[in-house]
Amino acid sequence: MTMTDSRILDDRALDILFREARSYNGWKDEPVSDVLLHALFDLLKMGPTSANSSPARFVFVKTPEAKERLKPCLDAGNVKKTMTAPVTVLIAHDRKFYDHLPRLFPHTDARSWFAGNDAKIESTARRNGTLQGAYLMMAARALGLDCGPMSGFNADKVKAEFFADQDVEVNFICALGYGDPASIFGRSPRFDFDDVCKIV
Repeated sequence: MTMTDSRILDDRALDILFREARSYNGWKDEPVSDVLLHALFDLLKMGPTSANSSPARFVFVKTPEAKERLKPCLDAGNVKKTMTAPVTVLIAHDRKFYDHLPRLFPHTDARSWFAGNDAKIESTARRNGTLQGAYLMMAARALGLDCGPMSGFNADKVKAEFFADQDVEVNFICALGYGDPASIFGRSPRFDFDDVCKIV
């Protein structure tokens, strides 16, 4: 691939996805439609996962009633930005993801790779569920939304409140909406290539 390859996104798209994208702490008073949330999922689900395992499970907390259920699960510093966000996504991964492999990866018996192997189940679910959470953020930005990912919450409480009937582990949460620029800090430093990368 060359830098003139027609598949390369233009600078504006790269700014939206990466260079100018920020983690927001406050939100404009603009709703996020259910139609947009469906479009968001239809994008993120196309990201690759091991054996197409797709272990992530999402709850989109949107109604005032659901927000009140989430509120006691949050660390104090995350309450305001979560309660004022139009939507907050709870991102978990299903420990029984392998039961769906006959449907999602039908050309071989992939279920047998995992059944009974707790260590492989856990690492695969966590790794690929985290990937899907990242795909969610990129899809949200691609659709014009801003993100406020966070890990300051009680995962056990979130599981009990929103995933009580599922064998999942809650990974992280992410507020979605149209960010208020006044709510963000200056851009923090990033590593240079040579600080953390090696070509061998």
